[in-house]
Amino acid sequence: MTIGKTIAHQAEAARGATKKILGRAVGNTRLRTEGRAEQAKANAKQSGAKLKDVFKR
Repeated sequence: MTIGKTIAHQAEAARGATKKILGRAVGNTRLRTEGRAEQAKANAKQSGAKLKDVFKR
């Protein structure tokens, strides 16, 4: 996995975590759920990229 993709996935996960925390603080369920989904999506992308790297070797 390239450094650029790693940083992009981590930034997406951080953005999702921020949305989740902000949604919890404000009491906005939609924002909280959206943050969780975005965070899970980024984590799945990271896992997929790591798995792809394992099979390249």
